[in-house]
Amino acid sequence: MKQIVLIAATIYGGLSVVLGALGAHALKKVLTEAQLQSFEVGVKYQMYHAIVLLVLGFFLSFDTRLQAIMGWSFITGTLLFSFSIYFLSLQTVLGANLKFLGPVTPLGGLLMIVGWCLLLVHVVKVIK
Repeated sequence: MKQIVLIAATIYGGLSVVLGALGAHALKKVLTEAQLQSFEVGVKYQMYHAIVLLVLGFFLSFDTRLQAIMGWSFITGTLLFSFSIYFLSLQTVLGANLKFLGPVTPLGGLLMIVGWCLLLVHVVKVIK
């Protein structure tokens, strides 16, 4: 699990840099201001959670169920949240109706919140 967390962290981090550059340059010409802002939210949250996963990957062993569920919550939540935002922002450029992805974004956000809550539980256990 530790390796999965670290690999996800590096992939999410690298992709957020690439997608951030894409948004700052190429997409500025084809997206509305609102679409671009949404896209940037996805990039920011992806990078924030890449850093969280990287730190957790270096400091936790992931040998407990709590840690494993925490890791999967962050990984899955980030994927669902950020990538649904990317596709929703790009649907006009892609020429596709992707509105069905709308409910995926809050589900991803909920999973990220679950990850943070589980991290809080872990921290409270450690500092006791």
